[in-house]
Amino acid sequence: MAAAKVAVVGAGVIGLSTALCIVETCPSCSVTVLSEQFSPNTTGDVAAGMLIPHTYPGTPIHVQKEWFKETFSYLFAISNSAEAAEAGIQLISGWQVFKSTPKEKLPFWWDVVLGFRLMSEEELQKFPQHQFGQAFTTLKCDCPPFLLWLEKRLKATGVQMYTRKVADLWELHSEYDIIVNCAGIGAHQLVGDKKLFPVRGQILKVHAPWVKNFIRDGDGSTYIYPGIHRVTLGGTREKESWSLSPDPGTTKDIFDRCCSLEPSLRKAQDIKVKVGLRPSRHCVRLQREVLSQGGVKLPVVHNYGHGASGFSVHRGTAREAARLVGECIAALRGSSSRAKL
Repeated sequence: MAAAKVAVVGAGVIGLSTALCIVETCPSCSVTVLSEQFSPNTTGDVAAGMLIPHTYPGTPIHVQKEWFKETFSYLFAISNSAEAAEAGIQLISGWQVFKSTPKEKLPFWWDVVLGFRLMSEEELQKFPQHQFGQAFTTLKCDCPPFLLWLEKRLKATGVQMYTRKVADLWELHSEYDIIVNCAGIGAHQLVGDKKLFPVRGQILKVHAPWVKNFIRDGDGSTYIYPGIHRVTLGGTREKESWSLSPDPGTTKDIFDRCCSLEPSLRKAQDIKVKVGLRPSRHCVRLQREVLSQGGVKLPVVHNYGHGASGFSVHRGTAREAARLVGECIAALRGSSSRAKL
């Protein structure tokens, strides 16, 4: 058969990194990215981009750990290269603090990040409301530059990118052999996934260049993540809220909570408010499916529903999705060679 034509639907961090992994693992196929929105208008552009994974209840822990490890190794290599500044990737050290000691003192990812240790009593004096903490070094991704960096890498390999709203995967079957669904929260409508729901996140981006370390409350509700240019303050986790409008009361609440962890933030300047909808599920949907309509078959690979862990596991799930695309290509070749017999 001729080179397989693959369409990746979605141009957030999941869509772009999946397209890149497909190009790397299946160089003979032609890849096109289709999306209604590209950076700077994706959910990923709002994300804090910290590599601290959340847990998916419906996915085995060893699988989640492998996804995270793959992503961490990939971004760590970029952070050690001349590409680091352009890609917006940096190593960052800091603390995760808890008001009471958690049941599990070591998270599943403790040996993937660098230098993980429990905080000393002296360190905890910085956080008088908290009695337990973890110190470690991880990676921070400034998301808009990283998305542009991924786009540049894709264009260099000949990948085409088109602004296009896809309302139904079937509208692509006459143009492409395999569809990869990385539509994020858009999959709620695109494939009618009722298990997918938005978790609204409101964050602040502030100018506070003296803040060098990240601070994260262990429950994930309050966090301070310094980036290359600005500090991200968060946040909210509002399930089933579709509103993209900033709420002034929430802005004040986030700012006050962050200042209680880092009082010097009271002097922060140039506060910008952003809102994004995390595409959340009980587990990431990462699977092959063959759609069938009137005797016509359409191979689809789904890779969406990453919730708050998109950046933490994006490369790991993209690699797996690319492997599934390889399986689809092999199946198509098998059926075309049988058809010739």
